[in-house]
Amino acid sequence: MTLGKIPIDLSKVKKENLDKQILRAGILAELDAINLYEQMADMTDNKHLKMVLLDVAKEEKEHVGEFQYLLLKMDKQQEHELEDGAKEVKKLIGD
Repeated sequence: MTLGKIPIDLSKVKKENLDKQILRAGILAELDAINLYEQMADMTDNKHLKMVLLDVAKEEKEHVGEFQYLLLKMDKQQEHELEDGAKEVKKLIGD
């Protein structure tokens, strides 16, 4: 598995956008961690190790939610686009 890389140099981000970019980088790191832990859980036959890995992955999902909540408070355009994306998928799949 290849872990995601922050696609920009945070030192070159405008001050007014820095916190949003930090939050997006945090979300990326948490998603990488979730993928890693879930993949390792799938690889092991040790039920205790699997249980711990999946529990840690669950905690990382909570971290995504924390970062996303703050990001949506700071970036109303992001909030609007997420809502539009959800509506589009609901329409496509007939929900």
